[in-house]
Amino acid sequence: MRQLFAALTIALFGAAPAAVQAQNTTVVELYTSQGCSSCPPADKLLHEIAKRDNVIALALHVDYWDYIGWKDEFADPQYTERQKAYARAAGARSIYTPQMVIGGMDHVVGTKPSEVTAHLANHAQKAPLVEVIGDRSGNAITVRAEPAGGNRIQGGVAVYVVTYRPSSTVEIRRGENAGRTLDYANVVVSLTEARPWTGRGSYELKASLPDAHPSVVIFQRPDMGEILGAIELR
Repeated sequence: MRQLFAALTIALFGAAPAAVQAQNTTVVELYTSQGCSSCPPADKLLHEIAKRDNVIALALHVDYWDYIGWKDEFADPQYTERQKAYARAAGARSIYTPQMVIGGMDHVVGTKPSEVTAHLANHAQKAPLVEVIGDRSGNAITVRAEPAGGNRIQGGVAVYVVTYRPSSTVEIRRGENAGRTLDYANVVVSLTEARPWTGRGSYELKASLPDAHPSVVIFQRPDMGEILGAIELR
């Protein structure tokens, strides 16, 4: 399978350089809100972990704090629904901000850097279950994946395409954070579920992105399970 994958890589990308999934890349999702007074420390922490080579950090702004005086301009009900789906998968009865979901599995309060660091260290020791290569030309991406070691991934795989804005600064004029100017890293601006994968053989995705922002393709067990692999394409 490794030889076949190498051959497919050459056929797909030719001599042009292609992005390759970093070993042990961990996806960190921060559920946050501009209207949440507890969130700025978590937003700052995401800035720091986003600098790591083996981490893909994403900020998903939720909309359920908009009623308390400040409407989060980055919020999307879709991100709230994704957080709720994680809660259902974990058997939790409620959702909160700031919450970090690490590798699709570990749910951590986003203001606890020692816990976040410990989970990242654990994930760094794991080999990805999906090997990914990809290429980007303008707003078009091509991604190919296969199970690591050639083994089939039981239960299939959900595939998500994300784009994010690397940095944004916002002056908060009302609500709990009124009067503060806050910096945000890797703010998700689009999240689309792509064609699922059976988990057998190789998988190829060709997609046109909605914007010119950096993109991430995530391979995840269905029903908000473990993230098996991911690749970032700038």
